[in-house]
Amino acid sequence: MGRRAQPSASLLPFSLGLVLLYFTAGITVRVAEAQKTWCIAKPSASNEILAQNLDYACSQVSCAVIQKGGPCYYPDSLVSRAAVAMNLYYAYSGRHAWNCYFNNSALVVQSDPSYGSCTYY
Repeated sequence: MGRRAQPSASLLPFSLGLVLLYFTAGITVRVAEAQKTWCIAKPSASNEILAQNLDYACSQVSCAVIQKGGPCYYPDSLVSRAAVAMNLYYAYSGRHAWNCYFNNSALVVQSDPSYGSCTYY
C-alpha cells in the first residue's frame, strides 16, 4: 500500500497563526468601533464658514440644545454653537469622517468636548 501524505509540521504553526490573526483582528475591529469620536469646528474657521455650517447642520438635525435656555447655549459664541451643531449632524449621520468635513473647517477628535451641562453626543 502507498504511504499517506502527512501534513507538514510547519503547516500547524501557520494554521494556528491564521486562527490567532483572525481572532485578534476581530478584537481590534471591535475596539476601534468602540472608540467614540466627536466633530468640532476648527479654531481657524472663519465666522462666515461657521455660520454656513451652523445653518446647514441645523437644517438637518434639531439644534434645540444651542437655543436660548438650552444646555449648550453658553458660551454664546458662533464657534461654540457651530461646533455643537456640527457634532449633532456628525453623530446623526453615523460618525463617518466625511460627515465632519464641512469644507475643511472641522476636526474629528477622540476627546469628549462636553462641558458643564452641554453633552456632545
